[in-house]
Amino acid sequence: MGRLAQTDGLTEIQRDILATVRDFVDKEIIPVATELEHKDEYPTAIVEGMKQLGLFGLTIPEEFGGLGESLLTYALVVEEIARGWMSVSGIVNTHFIVAHMINAHGTQEQKEYFLPRMAAGEIRGAFSMSEPGLGSDVAAISTKGVRDGDEYVLNGQKMWLTNGGTSTLVAVLCKTDEGGSSPYKNMTTFLIEKTPGFGPNPTVPGLTVPGKIEKMGYKGVDTTELVLQDVRIPANRVLGGVPGKGFYQMMDGVEVGRVNVAARGCGVARRAFELGITYAQQRSTFGKKIAEHQAIQFKLAEMATKVEAAHQMMVMAARKKDGGERNDLEAGMAKYLASEYCKEVVEDSFRIHGGYGFSKEYEIERLYREAPMLLIGEGTAEIQKMIVGRRLLEEYRLAD
Repeated sequence: MGRLAQTDGLTEIQRDILATVRDFVDKEIIPVATELEHKDEYPTAIVEGMKQLGLFGLTIPEEFGGLGESLLTYALVVEEIARGWMSVSGIVNTHFIVAHMINAHGTQEQKEYFLPRMAAGEIRGAFSMSEPGLGSDVAAISTKGVRDGDEYVLNGQKMWLTNGGTSTLVAVLCKTDEGGSSPYKNMTTFLIEKTPGFGPNPTVPGLTVPGKIEKMGYKGVDTTELVLQDVRIPANRVLGGVPGKGFYQMMDGVEVGRVNVAARGCGVARRAFELGITYAQQRSTFGKKIAEHQAIQFKLAEMATKVEAAHQMMVMAARKKDGGERNDLEAGMAKYLASEYCKEVVEDSFRIHGGYGFSKEYEIERLYREAPMLLIGEGTAEIQKMIVGRRLLEEYRLAD
């Protein structure tokens, strides 16, 4: 390890967890990541290894079979995993968000039913908020849930589900029209259990996962649509047991998800820096290593500064949340900064590699295709700036 992206004040347990994950990434992920990514192959063996390490239960309380670790620990673990292969961090991220939502907002019955199996990795979660025609405009969702006795009937189409095919539990946001005039009180989160796979679901009549969406990068992990046609869900599978709270539950999930995306940006940027500084000391031009050219040293200095700044911002946002404080300002800043810096560091490493960066034989080519996803995941840069701007005006509002 170099001196970049170090975190002060960690406990011995946190350091041990990170050392174990780092070793797993170096031995089990990095050697196979590019091959699996080029094949768009789901990393089954890697996922099984993460189950053995207990990573699917990292933040789930010990009473439900998890490790009970903090958001900071989780974010640092994600940073390490993303350094190996960003797609793998996506597999645990959506699972983590759903587990967080159930632990924070679920009924006691829902916690006892879902969380122990989620901690063991037997149930793997996905969450579904977006739709084909709305993007970041969550209030405009059209997927609808209508009460029918002790059940709800769900109809609509959802988009951009990470783990949509491989997951066995999906938290789905629907419009329920039970909260009055405010659109934000007319949304409900439903917990839908399903069998993994594509096509019509054999255990949930009316639910279909059409297939994987073909993507420029972020391969290996499945990204899908979700179609619901008269899907019947028991009312006791409303998250928290009370309809109309879905928007706030989802926003809480997205808030911790933004810290996760920031952590992914930090991990990818750190790997790009490692690749760049290594290659610069191996490649020679004009009679010396390119690392000895001042132009390359300037580039490396800028890259390292961005890696460090993004990491420290991410750590601050996670610690705010762990401390029970509102962290939407810091999470928005961290996600914005880390994703933008990741793109820039990856591009600079790509430039250092020269023509070889364009070759699929070199790892930087994969990172170059992966980095753009972070610019839009969990809210675009423009959405983050809107959140940050509004919060700043709250904090610095002039007295009347």
